[in-house]
Amino acid sequence: MPMTITEKILAAHAGREKVEPGELINARVDLVLGNDITAPVAIKEFEKIGAPGVFDRERVALVPDHFVPNKDIKSAEQSKQLREFAREHNLVNYFEVGVSGIEHCLLPEQGLVGPGDLVIGADSHTCTYGALGAFSTGVGSTDLAAAMALGETWLKVPESIKFIFDGELQPWVGGKDLILHIIGDIGVDGALYQAMEFAGPAIEKLSMDGRFSMCNMAIEAGGKNGIIAPDEITRAYVEGRCKRPYKFYKSDPDARYARVYRYDASQIEPQVAFPHLPENSRPVREAGHVEIDQSVIGSCTNGRMEDLREAANILKGRQVHKNVRLIVLPGTQEIYLQALREGLIEILVKAGAAVSTPTCGPCLGGHMGILAKGERCIATTNRNFVGRMGHTESEVYLSNPAVAAASAILGRIAGPWEVL
Repeated sequence: MPMTITEKILAAHAGREKVEPGELINARVDLVLGNDITAPVAIKEFEKIGAPGVFDRERVALVPDHFVPNKDIKSAEQSKQLREFAREHNLVNYFEVGVSGIEHCLLPEQGLVGPGDLVIGADSHTCTYGALGAFSTGVGSTDLAAAMALGETWLKVPESIKFIFDGELQPWVGGKDLILHIIGDIGVDGALYQAMEFAGPAIEKLSMDGRFSMCNMAIEAGGKNGIIAPDEITRAYVEGRCKRPYKFYKSDPDARYARVYRYDASQIEPQVAFPHLPENSRPVREAGHVEIDQSVIGSCTNGRMEDLREAANILKGRQVHKNVRLIVLPGTQEIYLQALREGLIEILVKAGAAVSTPTCGPCLGGHMGILAKGERCIATTNRNFVGRMGHTESEVYLSNPAVAAASAILGRIAGPWEVL
């Protein structure tokens, strides 16, 4: 029976020859993930279960990243719970401040996820790892607790939707723009509990950083997971990095899809998603005159090296507008170090940016850039819901790093060509 890449991975982890959409399965997990918001709840449930220990101390990852360095007493207590649980169970993959980073940037970098894996995390953007050809999805904290104890989870096999991108990408267009274009087309519930498979010539040329951005935002269309078949670009990334054996899967030519969408990548321009939903996307040329108070470059969507290079390329020799606060958050300590080595941090600071230690920070209204009433922010983050970054009467506009950097310079939403 022909299967999609998602179905093949789920079948392998369920010990089955085949699975079909709609089936409920039990599947073994390769890695389970929790952060400083979701893991404390999971730890409490884990203790209620009375399990003697985690199923595998090398396959449970705890990453404090949302409110770290801790912004208040409550966040400090939550991080303490993670720290103590990690010590009690001798977890190999607990990441303390100073070596930690934004979880969905950190785990691929550290080689903890790879092609063919099944990964669950108590964070909706766990779908990021589909960029490596893995099945990865977010779960609730109770499901995380059960998986920490048992090493398996249950789920319904999703239908798959295929998104094919033909043609060549325009300058300044990347994975963030492609996924915003998709969400603008199908809506925030257009792929509800379905696997979003990205393919085509434009995807095959997309960098790993661009692929991570695309799969990261599958959840913003309601997707169960986002996934890209691994290829030589994937292999170059994972070889010598992944800590476990991995396997490349790809969809059969005659696999069944609920729907197939086809786009001409050469016709897609840099996108901006207007408040208060990611589906409100439009080309930046159609944004009109929208003045901003803040620009944020970072997050699990766009906090990687390619993103910082793109932003620095725009900002080099220029200054942030006097009415704008530019906040830059590298995704991990290693990304921060590499940016230092390449001189990117100096470029950003000289331009007037505030560069933060790796943290989710303002993306979820945590810290490091909360918005006041009436303020507008353009951000490379993934959500722009009401009150997402602060006051319920503030506004968040989503874009790629080049647009966010150009907007910071001009004090209004702008394309990079307007400053170069």
